[in-house]
Amino acid sequence: MLDSLQSQKEPAPKTQRQVKNILIVDDSESARVAIRAAIETCTSFRVCGEASHGVEAVKKAPDLNPDLVVMDLAMPMMNGVEAANLLKKKIPEVLIVLFTIYADEVKGPLSSAFGVTIVLSKTDGFVPLLDCLNGLLDPA
Repeated sequence: MLDSLQSQKEPAPKTQRQVKNILIVDDSESARVAIRAAIETCTSFRVCGEASHGVEAVKKAPDLNPDLVVMDLAMPMMNGVEAANLLKKKIPEVLIVLFTIYADEVKGPLSSAFGVTIVLSKTDGFVPLLDCLNGLLDPA
């Protein structure tokens, strides 16, 4: 009987890896659909939600609790850098990938000062984005 009680107290070994959640933020619906399809087809991550601008992302993120946000820069109401800054204040551990055609203009200290983890160019396609997501969320 003691043996059975001791075995109940021991935590079960982790056999299943926790699925990582990604929030997609882009004012273009076709971009959101394409990013979602790439993530869901080519990774083991889960898209937990979408937003069409920064204000919506900042509002939704605390409830969705994403591990990572893929965000455009140029959006109405609130751009990606402003949204990244507010998201990092609400969810300090969230990783933010700015995926934009304006990558050259926002790379460097300015973007990291606002909480952006990395800046990638949309013109390079989805392969660098997917490689980045795998490297950030599944480094093993």
